[in-house]
Amino acid sequence: MSLSAGHLIVKTLEAHGVERIYAVPGESYLDVLDGLHDSTINTVVTRHEGGAGFMALAEGRLGETPGIAMVTRGPGAANAMIAIHTAWQDATAMVLFVGLIPLADRGRDSFQEFSLEGWFSTTAKAVFVLDDEHQAGDVVARAMRLAATGRPGPVVVGLPEDVLVRLTASPVPSVLPLPDAAPSAAGLESLSGMLRDAARPAIIVGGDGWDTATSAALAEFAAAANVPVLADWRAYDAIDHDAPAYAGWLGYGRAERTVQALNDADLLVFIGCTRGDVLSEGYKAALDTPTIVVSPDAELTGHAGRIDAHLGIGPAQFVAALPAGDQVRGTRSAAWMDRLRQEQLDFTLPGSDGGTGVDLGLAFESLEAALDADRIITYGAGNATLWGHRYLSHHGPKSLAGPRNGAMGLSVPAAVAASIMHPGRHVVAICGDGDFFMNAQELAVSFAHGGTPLVIVVDNGIYGTIVDHQRRHYPQRPSGTSMSNPDFAKWIESFGGHGEFVAATEEFAPALERALASGLPAVLHLKTDPATMGPGTVAHSTVAHRAEANA
Repeated sequence: MSLSAGHLIVKTLEAHGVERIYAVPGESYLDVLDGLHDSTINTVVTRHEGGAGFMALAEGRLGETPGIAMVTRGPGAANAMIAIHTAWQDATAMVLFVGLIPLADRGRDSFQEFSLEGWFSTTAKAVFVLDDEHQAGDVVARAMRLAATGRPGPVVVGLPEDVLVRLTASPVPSVLPLPDAAPSAAGLESLSGMLRDAARPAIIVGGDGWDTATSAALAEFAAAANVPVLADWRAYDAIDHDAPAYAGWLGYGRAERTVQALNDADLLVFIGCTRGDVLSEGYKAALDTPTIVVSPDAELTGHAGRIDAHLGIGPAQFVAALPAGDQVRGTRSAAWMDRLRQEQLDFTLPGSDGGTGVDLGLAFESLEAALDADRIITYGAGNATLWGHRYLSHHGPKSLAGPRNGAMGLSVPAAVAASIMHPGRHVVAICGDGDFFMNAQELAVSFAHGGTPLVIVVDNGIYGTIVDHQRRHYPQRPSGTSMSNPDFAKWIESFGGHGEFVAATEEFAPALERALASGLPAVLHLKTDPATMGPGTVAHSTVAHRAEANA
């Protein structure tokens, strides 16, 4: 039976288990939209292509298949670029479909024409353009496989609008199998020997591709082997924070002693991640330490420094093949692991930040206590997220979505997608006022699809991370970093959601309880002291800050 190429694309996505696509509609891919009309796939219509891309990224990180976004040519593709860059640097599987001009119009500077390859080739694993309707299913199957294998990442598929309506008798292709490699016996024996001989080994976990069984098995192995586990930046849901081996995370907002532990270790085992820029303090920490990397990425993109062994597999295959932890413990006591674990527990003890307005140190203590253990936390970028990183715990994989590349605007669309994907779970976005309003419009999507995310907006009236840099490098010269904000609580109420403005610490816990009980998308707008730069730190007195701001 003949199908249009657009309908075959939809059938192929169905065969790959895709449950949702995130889209801003465009006339360039109407036939795909028509195929979705009768599909089992839920079409989530977003308000901006950047929001659609970020929702697809969250789906890829929190779900079981690469996330799917669909946008139109030219301006639509430009708006989606931020999600592609984030998925590339974060190594998250997603596929972006972009409607294109008809084949006959190419090269004539026609309406919204652009070069798909020129725009995306340096920030995607591959860029395909569907010029042959008979290849529609095969191109989609190849894109889905490529996005998820090796180092995961984004794949971009261009869809010329005239090709989509052409008929083809090509069948829906079979799902291409993913590689199921196993570590060699020699590689495992070498690893076991290095672990037995090390006095202060450390495991660093990160990246995507973790599941509950793999996470639990690694935690058990590490505890039995007396090896502490550190996590990469915004990837610390790879291990239960209650695990006796968990010793904190590396990257922005980390405890100083985690960097010291990295430098003190005499063996580093990276699983699912590499010794990249943020983790290594700008390519400075532990570059010459004996190192084993477990990653399916043959090129070890972003890795810096020494490599003694590379096992080219993912976390699940590697952890399943590990020996019992006590077999690689050697004569190593638990002192090294226990000390790092206790230091992490001390670091996450809540405390007052001081200053005026809502004290986030105390507020996040209430938030941690109020959320269910299977909570999902999403983040934007900026100093406002640091309280969540420090004080909110995770108890299993696929419970965190945040931009490892520092892209602003991800928190809200990721929370919307997470709440649609996982109804009934607490989903909380943590963001600053600047981050929030970059994609706040996507909260409207929650009302159309039954999502109930809670958004915590930290309002200090400034782009806090940049102000922090300005104060150190250009003291008493604030420039281009202040904002004027509306009442975000009244804004979400205009949608029919639950909103509260919180100006004092004692108001937070009752407002949180009401928000969680509302059963609605909710925003808690927290007014905070702009002099507070992070957990437990006040840059200087509020009086001095106001004098600086008025200078």
